[in-house]
Amino acid sequence: MTQEIKPDHATELAAAVEAAAEFRQHGRATINDIARIAKVSKKTVSRVINDSPLVKPRTREIVKAIIAELGYAPDPQARALALRRSFLVGLVYDNPSPQYVVNMQRGILDALEETDFQLVLRPVSRTDDHYPGRLRQFIQQHKPFGLILPPSVSEDDALCEMFRANDVDYVRIASGMLDEPGRMILTHDSEGAAQAARHLCALGHEHIAHIHGPESFRSAHERRGGFQRALEEAGRALDPGLTVEGGYTFDSGLQAMERLLYAKRRPTAVFAGNDEMATGAYVAVRKAGLRIPDDVSIVGFDDTPIAGRLWPALTTVRLPIREMGRAAAALLLEQAAGVEREEVISFTPEIVVRESTAAPAGRA
Repeated sequence: MTQEIKPDHATELAAAVEAAAEFRQHGRATINDIARIAKVSKKTVSRVINDSPLVKPRTREIVKAIIAELGYAPDPQARALALRRSFLVGLVYDNPSPQYVVNMQRGILDALEETDFQLVLRPVSRTDDHYPGRLRQFIQQHKPFGLILPPSVSEDDALCEMFRANDVDYVRIASGMLDEPGRMILTHDSEGAAQAARHLCALGHEHIAHIHGPESFRSAHERRGGFQRALEEAGRALDPGLTVEGGYTFDSGLQAMERLLYAKRRPTAVFAGNDEMATGAYVAVRKAGLRIPDDVSIVGFDDTPIAGRLWPALTTVRLPIREMGRAAAALLLEQAAGVEREEVISFTPEIVVRESTAAPAGRA
């Protein structure tokens, strides 16, 4: 039996480039054409485009050489036209924090700046039983190119199933892994909340309160869970009497803080689940004739622009919302280009210490 002699890499590479050059004379190449010339799967080509480490160096070099020879560039606009979709990217949100929504918009617009796509806002209320039907009508009428879903809309699995059934691309932003990597932006809210707890414990606080977000938001559970875990690691416990639910709004933060100030034992520190509620807590403390941080230390979450404008400036956990929006829009464009992502994009919050926290009275 005669043993087959495989061509060496240089010969293989030259043959692939020659085939690509010949193909180039006949028209514009697609990702399928690249796969055929390289004698690999479409998935492998996607991995090369996405710089995945799961491709052998030899294969990567061949595919990249073919791409360079063909002058190929992923074209999501062309795919949108082929699928008879519009150039609209929808931001579907049910978030009571206006600053969160504004920052998310800015990030998405950053990513769409050099494209033909336009951003359209679609606020919804998850407490409305008819909202899935209204969104179905929206996508059928407007045929959006894709949708970006921040919390808590991102946590609705049935809604995402409806999008898939209607062949609508989407990206979910959530504090837990809810979908495949190509459809997810993962935030580690629990770790950010844990950093807040560690900071307050390091200052010497023992009577620490928490104003958490709505029970219907996964992020509220993640932040409360991370905060509680870190307190326990420091030998402290989250007192149920010092735990109040808010609505991620200024007014709910103010009302929750008023309740805490008249608790059986007034807390010396408060962790609010977002900056909107922390701002409301500021007002409640000042209305009571108390000082920040002398009488009460306050920590927020998100690091929205208001955090640095308050007096004293707010210690908060920075969640890069604008960057998250930018990454979500870029991921949506990747989907359109046929790029298959193996690893999830994630963001880890970090605490930003400012003047709203200090050691409790008598410990300074």
